[in-house]
Amino acid sequence: MSFSFENLRVWQKALELSGKINDMIKSFPDDEKYVLSSQIKRAADSVSLNISEGSTGQSKKEFSRFLGIALRSAIEVVGCLYLGKNRNILSTEGFEHFYSEYNELVKQIQALRKSLEN
Repeated sequence: MSFSFENLRVWQKALELSGKINDMIKSFPDDEKYVLSSQIKRAADSVSLNISEGSTGQSKKEFSRFLGIALRSAIEVVGCLYLGKNRNILSTEGFEHFYSEYNELVKQIQALRKSLEN
């Protein structure tokens, strides 16, 4: 069985980034395990989960609403990246890499939302 969201590049990118975030947080210190690590992981997972949930069997308006939630979750990841950088948990290079990746993902989500309006 195939679901419509599986063919969405934005969902594929969100899923890929969620895996990369999961790998990245493995290097976080133990005292952040249930704080920042948990928060960024949940936010990253939320992006792909909301795209998939909203895409199937929903109206365009409802799908757009779920994309809005996914968008906010992606921005939350960026906020967590700043916290990681400010706490010296995340290197400048790591921060810049993920910042760039999430900037691109946010643009893709916004473009998909805009396409639903047409």
